[in-house]
Amino acid sequence: MATTSVRYIVEDVGAAVDFYTSYLGFEVQMHPGPGFAMLTRGDLRLLLNSPGGGGGGGEAVSDRGVPTPGGWNRFQIAVEDLDRAVEQLEDRGASIRHEMVTGRGGKQLLLEDPSGNLIELFEPLEGGGRAS
Repeated sequence: MATTSVRYIVEDVGAAVDFYTSYLGFEVQMHPGPGFAMLTRGDLRLLLNSPGGGGGGGEAVSDRGVPTPGGWNRFQIAVEDLDRAVEQLEDRGASIRHEMVTGRGGKQLLLEDPSGNLIELFEPLEGGGRAS
C-alpha cells in the first residue's frame, strides 16, 4: 500500500508526539532528537519538525524565512462516530477550533494540535462515500 507523508511544523516536537500518539492513535517510527519525529497511522506518515530544528523540513527557505505552525491546511481522519470522538477529546482537554459542520458528504470538526496545526475529523454520511 502507498504511504502518504504530511509534514507539520510544530513548536515542541515532544508535545506533538504525545498529542498524536495519545489522542489520535499514531505510532512513533522515529524520534532521533528534539527537532524531528516520524509518526504513522495506517498509510499516513506524519513528519514533525521544529522551526529551524537543524536540517530538513524545519529549515529556513531563502525567500520565505523559517517555517511556522498553523494555518488552514490539514489532513483528515475518518471516524465512525464524530459526536463520541469529540466528547472523548474534549474530556481529555483537546482544543477544538469550531463547531461541527454538516455538509453533503458528512460531518466534520477541526481539532488543533499543541502548535495550532489542524486535523479534520470526518464522519461520512450513512450510505455515503468513504472519507478521502
